[in-house]
Formats: sequence, structure tokens, C-alpha cells
Amino acid sequence: MARTFYQKLVDSHTIARLDEDNVLLYADLHLMNEYTSPQAFAGLDERGLKALMPGQNVATVSHIIPTRPDSIRVIQDPPSALQASNLKRNCDRHGIPLFDTNDALQGIEHVIAPEHGMIRPGMVVMCGDSHTTSYGALGALGFGIGTTEVEHVLATQTLVYRLAGNMRITIDGRLPAGTTSKDLVLMIISRIGAQGARGYVVEFRGSAIAGLSTEARFTLCNMAVEAGARGALIAPDQTAIDYVLARSPDLAANPEWRASALAYWQTLKSDEDAVFEAEHRFDASTLAPFVTWGTSPDQAIPVSGLVPAAEGMGVEKQSAERALGYTGLVPGMAIEGLAVDHVFIGSCTNGRIEDLRAVAEVVGDRKVAPGVRAMVVPGSGAVRAQAEAEGIAAKLLAAGFEWRKPGCSMCLAMNDDVLEPGSRCASTTNRNFEGRQGRGAITHLMSPAMAAAAAVTGTITDVRKLVAE
Repeated sequence: MARTFYQKLVDSHTIARLDEDNVLLYADLHLMNEYTSPQAFAGLDERGLKALMPGQNVATVSHIIPTRPDSIRVIQDPPSALQASNLKRNCDRHGIPLFDTNDALQGIEHVIAPEHGMIRPGMVVMCGDSHTTSYGALGALGFGIGTTEVEHVLATQTLVYRLAGNMRITIDGRLPAGTTSKDLVLMIISRIGAQGARGYVVEFRGSAIAGLSTEARFTLCNMAVEAGARGALIAPDQTAIDYVLARSPDLAANPEWRASALAYWQTLKSDEDAVFEAEHRFDASTLAPFVTWGTSPDQAIPVSGLVPAAEGMGVEKQSAERALGYTGLVPGMAIEGLAVDHVFIGSCTNGRIEDLRAVAEVVGDRKVAPGVRAMVVPGSGAVRAQAEAEGIAAKLLAAGFEWRKPGCSMCLAMNDDVLEPGSRCASTTNRNFEGRQGRGAITHLMSPAMAAAAAVTGTITDVRKLVAE
């Protein structure tokens, strides 16, 4: 029987079929952070259990950590400090590797895992964070789980998993200059809706996908969950394989293992006659930079577009009306030229080295506009060190940007980096919900290049105009 890529991954990791809709699924890797794991470890303690396979679990402190550029980071907030110390204590007790607060390689789980070679094609990866879908960029099935499920994975290295449907999104054409995979995914979400992929694992394919770098694919798969997807996959091609091999010294040292891995990775694709329950097609060649206008990632328009009126019926119309009220925008007004007072560049969506290179390229010799606070938060210690070695940090500091330590930072305001009520922020994060970056603050999602343009102009600006200067 013909199988989709997703079905092949599930088949290869199924321990037992529980019923028509559920299987017991094996986890190759389980990632943890400080805020979704405490109750799980407490549950193990109550049952007198230990982590079954500690070496296949990895933890990092990322969501609550301050990003101030201090030489030694100290978490001042008592509840947050307790979360971090509890994670260390639990990892020490169970023998689980931890990227702790002042580890030079500490960072966001979805940045550090692939950059250190933990993610390979054909894996199943679980984490108590919804953006675990990122790993589909390397042909691995990643998905977020809840705290109770974290406990189950720690105890058994398996999960009772409800099967998803199969959706294929084909994107052909070449991305025009000035556009990125962030613009691409915002466009897709705006077209299919915030629940458009609900219940599905999405497989991305097409010539536009083949032309993306691995880091651009991380951005695409990361935000698939914002359309409700339970997972995202891209069949591993040479681009993905080269990325993995460059971070896999064990395969380089063992030709037999390498040959076996390469042979297996070649099988990781959907069969030609595999059946998908849902399909979408898009043309990337006409893409423009996208910006969100509302309080959901699907409320997005091209930067040259006008804020739409609240249309439709029922919940959809009510959501749009509420979003317009919250953001203070008026139907028919241009999104370009809207003043911002804050710019945030970072997160598991856009905190990688390619993102920071794009920012530096746009900034050039320009300065941050008066009245704008612009922050750059690398996704990991390794990204930060590389950006400093390449001169990116020095250029951004000279331009007036803040150069911070790695962490989730202002993506979700669970730390010291919080926007003031009424602030309007150009952000490279993944969510623009009400209060996401601070109570009463307004978030406009966009690409790193667009955020850089906003930083140096003080307004939402079509980056293509700056690049053309």
C-alpha cells in the first residue's frame, strides 16, 4: 500500500497499535524546558520512577531566562529562579543532559537541538512546546506535547499518540528578492486560516521549497503550527543531508554508519501514489513581504496592502473586529508607514545565524531610528558567538541595536523582556496574540529583514525599497 512520508515515520516508530486512531509511539529524542517539565518530574517522584532513557532526553533553560548582556546571568524573579533550579536538580537526579543558565551553548531548544546534530532525518522528536514542528525541516517528525505527556515520555520513552491526517502543500516558483520563508508562511497561513491545517501533518514540497536553505525551512515548519498543523515535514534532500552531516562527527568517523544512514534517508519521502486527504498549491514567484495587522498569525497582508474590514460571519467577524479594536487600526488604512516604537529580532522562528546576517545586510551603515528600541536576541550561545566572530554584533551595536544573550526573550514575555502597554512592536516571532509580548502591547509579525527595515526607519517599511537604494 502506498504511504505518505508521515505514515512511514509513524509506522517505523509504532510500538503497538492501540485502536483505529491511536498508537504507542516511540520517541527518538525528548526535549524539555523549565516551564513544562516540573510537574512531570514530580509525577515520576510520586510513582518512584526514574527516566527510562536519560540519554535520549535533553533539557535547556530558555523561556524564563533574562537576556541582559551580563557576564553572569542571574534570574532575579523568585518563581522563575525556582523553575531553573528545579530543572537542574531534576536533570542531575535523572542523569539528563542540561544546557543550564550560564552554559556557553545555552539557547532555545529548537535552535540548539539541530545545530548540535541532535536532529536527523527519520526521527520522532517530542517536546513540551508547540513549535517542535520545526524539525520537519530535516525530515524529522516533531510535535509538542502536554505536561502529563512529558511525564509519560520520561517514564517510558513512548507516547500514546493520536494519528493525524495527511495534507500536502505544494509551493512552486522562486521567491522574489526581498522575500523570505517567513513571508511565505505568513502568506500561507493567511490563505488557509489559523485552523486550516487542524488535525493534519503537513508535507511541504515544490520547487520553492527545494530552493530554500535549511534554516529557512526551519522557519516554515516552525510556523506550520500557527495554521493548526500537528506536524510539518519536508522530505530530506541534499540540502538537508549536508546540514546534518556537517554536524554529525560520528557519521564522518564511521563510513559504514554513514552509508547506512544515507541509504535510509533516501527512502524518506512519500510514495508517488500516496493519498493526501487535503492539498493546497501556491505560487511563490509573486510573493511580497507580509506583515500581520491583527492578533492572530493568519491576520496578515502584503506590506503594500490595506487593513481589511471585519468580514464574514460569527466568530470570524467577531475576531477581526476585536483585533482591529486591540491594534487600533482602521479598515482601509495602509500598513506601510505605521509607526513602531520597538523592534524585536529573535525567537525559535528567526533567531538563527542566517536571520542575523539578513538583518545586518539591511542595516548596513544606517542607524536605529530615534524613539525606537531595537533588540537582537540570538537563538543560542553558538549563534551569538558566530555572529560576533563575523562582525554582525559589532555592526548592530554601532547602529544602535541592543545585543543580548540567548533565550526566548520577548517572544512570550515570561522573562524580564516585556513590552509596555500600548507599545507597537515589529517582531520576528511566531505569535501576535493579545498580550503575547506584554499586556496591552501590539505585535506585528514579519521577517528579520522587514524588522530591520522597521528599526532604521521607525515605521513598517517595505524592505525592498531600502535594498534598492
